[in-house]
Amino acid sequence: MNPAAVVRVPLRWVDLDAQGHVNNALIADYLQEARVRFLLEGENAALLGHGTLVVGHQVEYLAPVEFRTEPVEVRLWVGNVGASRFTIGYEVVQDGVVAARARTVLCIFDFDAGRPRRMTPTERAWFVDRSSPLEPLRPLGRWRAGERAHATPLTVRWTDLDAYGHVNNVRFFDYVAEARVQMSSEADQAGNRMSAAAEAGYLWMVARQDVDYLAQLDHRLEPYQSRVAVAEIGRTSMTLVAEVTDPLAGTTHARARTVLVCGDRTGRPIPVPDELRSGLELWPAEHF
Repeated sequence: MNPAAVVRVPLRWVDLDAQGHVNNALIADYLQEARVRFLLEGENAALLGHGTLVVGHQVEYLAPVEFRTEPVEVRLWVGNVGASRFTIGYEVVQDGVVAARARTVLCIFDFDAGRPRRMTPTERAWFVDRSSPLEPLRPLGRWRAGERAHATPLTVRWTDLDAYGHVNNVRFFDYVAEARVQMSSEADQAGNRMSAAAEAGYLWMVARQDVDYLAQLDHRLEPYQSRVAVAEIGRTSMTLVAEVTDPLAGTTHARARTVLVCGDRTGRPIPVPDELRSGLELWPAEHF
């Protein structure tokens, strides 16, 4: 395997969530920072300016990231390289511990033509020279939210947009989290709120999150919609599927699968509360 490119990404105090750890969505932000720097420092830097779109993310969370004044270390490898797509693999490391592993599939896109474009031989050769086989992450299955999903309005903020004028890929992690909290709060209104869960002695830990990007999302005043449903519920974990949709056009812009583990304050898995389990059964996902 080719040696990893290593990028040190500083932490911010505002990266922490209500549980006192770096929020899972911020891990995707660290991956983006490392990926952009890797590209900007190489001979394919111009690809960022002409259009490099994220097609999909797979993020596996292995340990919490704590606040430190020292940056986290993101190790980065190029994986498979196609005609217009390529894969990046990562490890996020803090204090010598691998806190997350991830894969990102990216596509070279021609915005003027409105379609992907093939890399030139020189562009592709740069990636191929740095490519190595990447171990695949476990598939989470093919699920969609379906007709019985829990739906909430989604407002896109102006600050959600990236340099291309569309919603940045990292923001979808925020949208999915907001929709997930809305659904689970309705399923167990007394026990699932963050403060109540902490008082009851349990926490929700994101173990895995995959996001597929299906269409670009633009800023507008009319709300979009987030739809969430339950794919599977185990003894101590559950898999949820979420979709960001346009109810006016009937378009699905992104689809995510999230694996959540119910744990005690030490992080040890414990059974999903019965009240939440029964409440979530109202919104079953569909397999396809």
